[in-house]
Parts: sequence; structure tokens; C-alpha cells
Amino acid sequence: MYVSTDSHKINKRVAIIQSNYIPWKGYFDIINSADEFILFDDVQYTKRDWRNRNKIKTSDGLKWLTIPVEVSGKYLQKIRDVKVADAAWGSRHWEIIKQCYANAPHFKEFRGIFEDLYLNTREVYLSQINFRFIQSVNKILGIATPISWSCAQQNITDRSKRLLCICKEAGANEYVSGPSAKDYLDVELFQKEGVNVKWMDYSGYPEYGQQFLPFEHAVSVIDLIFNEGNNSPQFMKSFVQKSGVN
Repeated sequence: MYVSTDSHKINKRVAIIQSNYIPWKGYFDIINSADEFILFDDVQYTKRDWRNRNKIKTSDGLKWLTIPVEVSGKYLQKIRDVKVADAAWGSRHWEIIKQCYANAPHFKEFRGIFEDLYLNTREVYLSQINFRFIQSVNKILGIATPISWSCAQQNITDRSKRLLCICKEAGANEYVSGPSAKDYLDVELFQKEGVNVKWMDYSGYPEYGQQFLPFEHAVSVIDLIFNEGNNSPQFMKSFVQKSGVN
């Protein structure tokens, strides 16, 4: 929580996003930019999306790592209800990661943390797996933002109204969102209810010492961690700009 220029007013900024599997650095920039991060996992699961998969960089180009999940019907399950279809996914992913990053400068330094995550995660729900990985990466990056779960009224079907409801329940007067929401978010509705909308800007990220060329920003944050280690926050905009943002 941060204090505005008006000393009598306490501001609270929240971000509300569906959980992703080993997300890219921009996802963690949003977490670090908020006073509370809310996992929006009581909404419909979407197939072939970031919920259960992400990309890493290899000598042969980009490679998807996908957690196999059980999806019934016409994908009407909520994210929080989706279960893993194969308990051996973790060991398979870890073998691939070891092969790709064994020679990365900081792999040995962080190997133990990720090896434990991949080999000892016993959760059967995708949402819980994502949460565990996100929490661990937050610790590595030094992100202290608390994470909670969305619990807005289920009878609200309009996306803007539902997000606004979550903001108000969290006591927020500022909502930070990814730029893709510009296609549907009713900003005027938020403003009428006293909640300002701020847009995350994903442009202008500096390149870091990625193992294989050409450089690619849109990969899992583990690529940044294994290549830059404790210097990773230097390549994330929220750490550089946070004092100016808040």
C-alpha cells in the first residue's frame, strides 16, 4: 500500500490476472507494481492458452512446456477446478529444463529451488501448481506483494463489472491491467466508482544475456533467472521505475 500526494488519502493498487504456468517477466512486473495481486481463477479455463503452458529458449529455438490437464465438456470448467492429467509432467519438464539450461551462468545457483518444485510438487489442481511456482519466483526476485484469490459474486457475468467488484472488495482505488484488456474494459465504469485504471506498458524491455540468438523476450521468467541470477530485477521495468510509479 502506498500514500498519495494527498496525505489524508491512502491509495491501494491491485492487479487481477488468471494464473499462468511459469509466466514471463511482464507477469511478475505487474505483481511487483501492485499492493495486492489477485489470482482470477474462478473464471472459465481456456484451452491452448498460458494457463498450463509456456515457452523456453533452446539451441533449436523456442520450445513449449505444457502441463497435461483434464478438461471435460466444452471447456466450461473454471481454472481452479482443472486437474492435471499426468502426475509425471514435473519430471519430464525438469529433464528438458536441465538439458536446455545446464550451461546457463546461474543454473547451478538456482537449480535446487526449481528441482524441488518440479520433482516434489504434489498438487493435482493446475491453479495450485501455478500458485506455488509464482510464489517461489516472487521470492527469488524479491517481490513481496501479497497474493490472494478472487471471490467476486458469481452472478456477475460482465467482465468489467466483475473486475470492478473485485477491486472494491479489496478496498482498491487503482487497478493496473495488461494492455490486452483495452479491447473490453469499461474504463468509465471504473472511474465512476472511484477506481482509476492504469495500463501496464510492456515495451522497451532491455535485452539480457540470453544463451541463444536471436533474443526473445516472450519466454518464461526462468530463462531470465538462469541467465542473470540475482541481477534479474535490473531487466524488469517495475524494479527500475517503481519509485516513480508509486
